[in-house]
Amino acid sequence: MPEMGKVLVVIGVVIAIVGVLMWSGVGRGWLGRLPGDINYSRDNFSFHFPLVTCLLLSILLTVIMWLLRKF
Repeated sequence: MPEMGKVLVVIGVVIAIVGVLMWSGVGRGWLGRLPGDINYSRDNFSFHFPLVTCLLLSILLTVIMWLLRKF
């Protein structure tokens, strides 16, 4: 049971940090506008797919999950 307590504390801290970063506006200028993100606009149609942003977030979440499994 102590293991579950540690995991819950770490998840809570991560959620709090992400919440503070989102509240402060960090990433608002570059998140979703990285080189390699697909953006197509024409007349009344626009398509946006943040390919590189998704890859970076996937790598970040993979590292976080790997770290959580280590502890």
